[in-house]
Amino acid sequence: MPLDPRIRAVTDRIRDRSSDTRAAYLDRMARAAEAGPARAHLSCSNAAHAWAATGPDKADLAQGRAPHIGIVTAYNDMLSAHQPYEQYPDRIRAAARSVGATAQVAGGVPAMCDGVTQGRAGMELSLFSRDVIALSAGVALSHDCFDATLWLGICDKIVPGLIIAAATFGHLPAVFVPSGPMPSGLPNDEKAKVRQRFATGEASREELLAAEMASYHGPGTCTFYGTANSNQMLMELMGLHLPGAAFVNPGTGLREALTEAAVARAAAITALGPDYRPVARILDERAFVNGMVGLMATGGSTNLVLHLPAMARSAGILLDLQDFADISAAVPLVARVYPNGLADVNHFHAAGGMGWLVGELLAAGLVHDDVVTVAGDGLRPYAREPKLIDGALVWQDAPRSSLNPRILRPHTDPFAGTGGLVQLTGNLGRGVIKVSSVPADRHVIEAPARVFENQGAVKAAFQNGEFTSDVVVVVRFQGPRANGMPELHALTPVLAVLQDRGLRVALVTDGRMSGASGKVPAAIHVSPEAEAGGTLAKLRDGDLLRLDSLAGTLDVLTPGVLERAPVVADLAGNAHGTGRELFARLRAGATPATEGASIIL
Repeated sequence: MPLDPRIRAVTDRIRDRSSDTRAAYLDRMARAAEAGPARAHLSCSNAAHAWAATGPDKADLAQGRAPHIGIVTAYNDMLSAHQPYEQYPDRIRAAARSVGATAQVAGGVPAMCDGVTQGRAGMELSLFSRDVIALSAGVALSHDCFDATLWLGICDKIVPGLIIAAATFGHLPAVFVPSGPMPSGLPNDEKAKVRQRFATGEASREELLAAEMASYHGPGTCTFYGTANSNQMLMELMGLHLPGAAFVNPGTGLREALTEAAVARAAAITALGPDYRPVARILDERAFVNGMVGLMATGGSTNLVLHLPAMARSAGILLDLQDFADISAAVPLVARVYPNGLADVNHFHAAGGMGWLVGELLAAGLVHDDVVTVAGDGLRPYAREPKLIDGALVWQDAPRSSLNPRILRPHTDPFAGTGGLVQLTGNLGRGVIKVSSVPADRHVIEAPARVFENQGAVKAAFQNGEFTSDVVVVVRFQGPRANGMPELHALTPVLAVLQDRGLRVALVTDGRMSGASGKVPAAIHVSPEAEAGGTLAKLRDGDLLRLDSLAGTLDVLTPGVLERAPVVADLAGNAHGTGRELFARLRAGATPATEGASIIL
């Protein structure tokens, strides 16, 4: 199928916009590659330090003939998704030896769990941890000893941070290695019901804890389709996973075989051989467009609207909110995974998974097939799925028909005609809303504002019974410069209760929600943020606001608001505790949400 002209137009626009920055980036990468294998330039003393603790690999490293793979790991056992990585380095080293290569952990990067920090002060470090991850990975690779890289990371900021670093070292091949989702536990919709009952006092804390632990119950990625699993989808659509690697459960033979195959592939695509595939060639404008298409087709996380521009900038590519909006308008929603449906990612995988999705998008002409990937040339290898047959890893064609039409549907009969992400513009600024799971009668909300400067105050007002009529809840001073742009997902149960009571409710904020945002309309990432003097800082209780996701507008309708002086908030409470003081100077230099909300790009 020829590429859809709407997708081609967005790609061409991105290419034109990025021509200068992309050319400069590629020139830097070419000069780095021209220097040849970095290990050849180590002095004897340098090399002795580098190989001192490599044991049985030392002789091969000293001779300098075997491909040497650097491992950057986000292992810790605070994150269920990353706990399986504890054993990966030993397996990777053994797999490397089996194909005549060597491997070494270059360094570790921090990886925080948003599930632990949600609604707490630590969440104010969450977004900027992406940039810290990129910096840490840069330190790891500064040893300049490697012919290829393996990246062990899955969750919210971790993959974007690792991508920024991989692109910065774009002359090296890069293969991303997932660990897979935990098996299904308590259904996500049942967990959500208990959360809402707890918010109204109908469920005890013991009931809530039991439900949460039955849902998040073992090693592996959380099973809802939030940012972590959206990241995994992106890595396949962007050609940095082996095909079908994303959603195979941990601890299985297939998972281990895929990890070993990733090591072999990394060794095969270095500059030492004939199939050199540096990540700079993979991460071009077509790869990023494919990622955005996948995001819209599956109703993925709104966090990627922040992360993808930052990731792209590291490769010299400039994305804009309009690109997301135009792709969303062109791409039908063909998957429903919680919170956009009842299925979890294991059900998605069983219904056809990534192989079906890629095949369907190719059949619809919605993704670029003329791309470079770690698996080969073209995206069609990603329309296949891995199988372990008689102990051997093979790839077979994925199903061409959905095995469960309640989860996956063809582009000719989608769940919705568009991807469900809408750009909002108006006198309140620019932002986005995800409407793929918002009821149709809630796509336009016009109501008086209640203005808050932290989510705790919203919860207190709810507990006090202050929300008795239609309302647009404004939570401001939550942007990157104010407090690091935390997720406000803890407000979801409260707002959902109000909506279920029949009130017309919306959220407007310069903060984030999360990959798990759902049925309540939420205008998020509003920029300019309140701390930068945006219109949000001029609002007062009772101002009439209109959020219109059909027209793509976000406005205050009360006369005279724009002429008011912006409120200056007391942000002293954000300055200290839980490590926040370490980020104070960095917050002041953060870029706007529309540019990725970065402190380093």
